[in-house]
Amino acid sequence: MTGAPSPALRLILGSTSRYRRELLERLHVPFEVSAPEVDETPLAGEAPAALALRLALAKARAVARQAGAGAVVIGSDQVADVDGQPIGKPGTHERAVAQLRAMSGREIVFQTAVAVVRADAGFERALLAPVRVRFRTLGDAEIERYLRLEQPYDCAGSAKSETLGIALLSAIDSDDPTALVGLPLIRTCELLRAAGLDPVLLAGTTP
Repeated sequence: MTGAPSPALRLILGSTSRYRRELLERLHVPFEVSAPEVDETPLAGEAPAALALRLALAKARAVARQAGAGAVVIGSDQVADVDGQPIGKPGTHERAVAQLRAMSGREIVFQTAVAVVRADAGFERALLAPVRVRFRTLGDAEIERYLRLEQPYDCAGSAKSETLGIALLSAIDSDDPTALVGLPLIRTCELLRAAGLDPVLLAGTTP
């Protein structure tokens, strides 16, 4: 007598970010979206890279707990690193102004982490994709104009590089080109393969 067949693997993005959803759609793989219930408050003295890794893994774990067998869950988080202090999403115009003034003329590291959890196989792993960004020296008029047009209040560090925010920068240094937008696809694919799901073989299929 044979056992029940293993369920087909389901890919789930543990995020409600439209930026991450749009990035994952580039792979042409079928996936679901689920909102992770995670407290994103930094721990006392927690470094930005450690915070990004912890939250990415926590988000993937939270969704995996609800998803059941066969779920391969992606979690991701991004934290701007300013002098070793974590800077997250501004949420308001005033905070965004303060963030951009603080980053004007400086090199900032955007710590972007991605995690993949496949609970039924005991697999969980997270990778970091740091991105070094050099900001131009920004005037108050530029900051105000940019923020009024883009309203990047849901972006870490108020930097929306995929649109007008690119004009605020003088250089970007990254080995994973989509990391700055919020989901490092090279590392994501690496983790998915390790979890038993090959994005190339999955591409173009239906759930």
